[in-house]
Amino acid sequence: MRPDDWHLTHDLDAFLRRAGDFLASRPALHTVPLTVLDNLRRRGPHVYGEEAPLFGVLERGGAVRAVSLHTPPYWINLTSLTEEQADALALRLASAGHRPPGVSADRATADAFADAWQRHTGAGADVWKKQRLYRLVELTVPEPGPEGAPRIATAAATDRARLMSWYEEFGASIGEHQLQDAGALADARIAHGGALFWETPDGTPVSLAVVTPEVAGQVRVTTVYTPAPLRGRGYAGAATAEVSRAARVAGAREVLLFTDLANPTSNGLYQRIGYRPVADFTVYRFPE
Repeated sequence: MRPDDWHLTHDLDAFLRRAGDFLASRPALHTVPLTVLDNLRRRGPHVYGEEAPLFGVLERGGAVRAVSLHTPPYWINLTSLTEEQADALALRLASAGHRPPGVSADRATADAFADAWQRHTGAGADVWKKQRLYRLVELTVPEPGPEGAPRIATAAATDRARLMSWYEEFGASIGEHQLQDAGALADARIAHGGALFWETPDGTPVSLAVVTPEVAGQVRVTTVYTPAPLRGRGYAGAATAEVSRAARVAGAREVLLFTDLANPTSNGLYQRIGYRPVADFTVYRFPE
């Protein structure tokens, strides 16, 4: 396989015409590129950063075989690749002067690309996070549940401010600095009704669960956060169960989420709610 078998472009519409059906064919495994591309379409090409996104398509025999998606300053996301395909992509990107800061993909693909990247660039490659992708199979609402009720976040100033604050706190809690503007992110989630608070009976928000817009029949729970002093009371489980239920009612065929494999608490919680493993993913960082 030659490196130039990979077609690279900054043209989102052209990329979607070539690769859209391929991505939609496996919505669970392709959840990240599907939701990232939807975000680019909704909010513009610079939603993730000033540098233009770079899209890659591998076609063989008239059919799309794999896709890459890089939204600087974030890492590159890849669909499943063979070692040969990963090597060709790494050489293609390196030869063109592209320098993603890392890669996120299913475990075998991430390993293959990280190895190839080191060979072709001399850069390091460190495992930053090991994740597991889950899908909702049969929802089981935690019993007994905490007191209170769910409420969808609105455009009210107090809701927006709380979302912004909790997004920042969530990123700090998982060691991932929020690169997107917190206000714009809160506005986007409020606009599609994707942010849900769990509130105590007196109306105080105590937990947050956020879900992406539906794309290709799938949605993904992306943020579940409870402030540290309020943890251990069942709020996160209740919020996650409710946002998952609402997604199903709204017609999503796949309700998905990622967990950090280093966090046994969250992995246990989501399995009790009814989520089951799909695949393991790895995120590598490429320090220069």
